[in-house]
Amino acid sequence: MILGHIGARKGSKGVPGKNVRVLCGKPLIDWSLEQLLRNKNVEQVAVSTDDRELYEYAVGRGALEIGLRPTHLATDGASKWNVWQDALKKSEDLIGSTDAFVDLDCTSPLRIQKDIDSALELFFREMPDMVMSCCVARKNPYFNLLELDTDGSLQVSKPLAEKIVARQQAPLVYEHAASTYVVSPAYLRSASSLFEGRVIPYEMPPERCVDIDSEFDFKLVELLMKENSNG
Repeated sequence: MILGHIGARKGSKGVPGKNVRVLCGKPLIDWSLEQLLRNKNVEQVAVSTDDRELYEYAVGRGALEIGLRPTHLATDGASKWNVWQDALKKSEDLIGSTDAFVDLDCTSPLRIQKDIDSALELFFREMPDMVMSCCVARKNPYFNLLELDTDGSLQVSKPLAEKIVARQQAPLVYEHAASTYVVSPAYLRSASSLFEGRVIPYEMPPERCVDIDSEFDFKLVELLMKENSNG
């Protein structure tokens, strides 16, 4: 049993009401919700939210009736991990044990169905504790990310003994792309945070990893979607 999940908290400071804001003709959440509902591998879908209207909308589309998210998980300081644990428990109370927990971040609508399928394939092939979507970092701490030293001078964040003079010489570094996750339910039940176990990357191209956290991000994603739809 593969359980799909979307977390959609009501409050948002960067883009108020973003989860239901219309993006290229439909609410933002629908871009991810429809991917889960249509995916041939995902058998059940749960939406964790503190928004009554959004919850009823998701249930009406076919999501499990897991109830509203508890108050302590509805703040901007709530842990994604704890939200996942709550949703998994409530879902398994309804459908029984699961083999994989697939989370899609609804603020990253540029993923495609192939990303979900490939992340699942990687999970079942390698059997890690979690597969996490990533993209190659555009800035690298071994080369062009900087920190201030004690006298206020700029230094490379992670200097190496051998001097790096070109980006291609620097060690590979990933950005955590909040898009697509596949988690072992056993790991999700027992661990207290994302990185306690074996977490491996599912690499996505950066153009599918844009996360909407500001008005600028929303406009950028809208532009990319329109370009994609135009061929």
